[in-house]
Amino acid sequence: MTSDADSPDVAEPKPTWGARFKQVGPGIMAAATGVGAGDLVATLVAGSRYGYALFWAVILGTVFKLALGEAVGRWHLASNRTMLAGWRTLGRWAVTYFGIYAVVWGFVYGATAMSASALPLNALFPVLPVSGWAVICGLAGLMLVWFGRYSVLEKLMTVLVGVMFVTVVGTAILVGPNLVELGAGLVPRLPEGSVAYALGLMGGVGGTITMAAYGYWTFAKGWRAPRWIPFMRTDNAVGYVTTGIFVVAMLVVGAEILLGHDLTEGDKGLLTLGETLAADYGQWARIPFLVGFFAVAFSSIIGVWNGVSLLFADWWRTWRLPKDAPPETSEDYDHKAGMHSTPYRVYLLWVTFPPMLLLLLGKPFQLTIVYGVLGAFFMPFLAGTLLVLLNSKTMMPAAHRSRWLSNTLLGICLLLFVGVAVNEIVELFE
Repeated sequence: MTSDADSPDVAEPKPTWGARFKQVGPGIMAAATGVGAGDLVATLVAGSRYGYALFWAVILGTVFKLALGEAVGRWHLASNRTMLAGWRTLGRWAVTYFGIYAVVWGFVYGATAMSASALPLNALFPVLPVSGWAVICGLAGLMLVWFGRYSVLEKLMTVLVGVMFVTVVGTAILVGPNLVELGAGLVPRLPEGSVAYALGLMGGVGGTITMAAYGYWTFAKGWRAPRWIPFMRTDNAVGYVTTGIFVVAMLVVGAEILLGHDLTEGDKGLLTLGETLAADYGQWARIPFLVGFFAVAFSSIIGVWNGVSLLFADWWRTWRLPKDAPPETSEDYDHKAGMHSTPYRVYLLWVTFPPMLLLLLGKPFQLTIVYGVLGAFFMPFLAGTLLVLLNSKTMMPAAHRSRWLSNTLLGICLLLFVGVAVNEIVELFE
């Protein structure tokens, strides 16, 4: 992938398909960041319990994330505003909610991401405990994001995605998918007890706070005007189709070699798969899978450490604006300044060091409840606010306002994510 990132004045190539694919990058960042080890193991569990019956839910989830990613990118490029600038126009409540959520989410997610990256390293190199590898992964992510330019991070993420693709998809090919049953899984049906899994698959294919960071990465790439929308759409499609393939591959693996197993519903479930591969095919099958597991988890660290820190830095800038300040445009947002700003670096430190305490203490019950409730409402919040912003006659040019397809998909996303939110909150309190 080529990138002349960190410069707002990238020359516009002709929108041929070749030129579009050469510009791919932010979509890979967003999609790979959103699909972490937790998403893969949830798909693995679904495959081990229901075979290919929920394949349709994976496909729908990919379509919904394509619609959300396109909406976020179009908002930035067509309105000439950042996501935080858009939320500010909706009222102080939207900016306040995001700020609280980002702080709580970063604290808990930091520990989750570091632990997920540490598990395969501990399995491959047991010289250190999981907590030791987790600290190393967190510090490595901090150093890479603190000193790395966007263009460097994009190239590194592209390499990690390549590793993920070869290892995860390669594992699915190794175990051999049943194409007839896979095709039958395209017909929507809900086996007994599968509703929560179907909702999770539709809502969890790369769906996190990092979806809101996509527009900031398009700005970092140098895309700053509506003429870049065709490039953004291709970029977004490549990213989410690629991660959709990852998730389908994990469904295949779960259905073929773990069907009927009582798989652990946590990142350690992926280690169970590694052990099963070793038993069935030999150590040569286990090691590449663990490498892919690490690539999936560590790509989330890099993406979150950079993308959510950018969001937080822009939140801080937006929060401090006077109430009567006019709506700002992308000219008010300097990506390079954001990556060197104090709020950006404070948030980087926040997602790295305080979460290390959780590695030793576990997640306190009260914190888990707050995190779960705030997190459950973020995706409905994102889908709902995008519906309003992209249909705004005052902020969106008529040519780029949402049409029936985008509005329909975003409306379905809103209803779906409300269902996921209710399900998650019920599970929390149960």
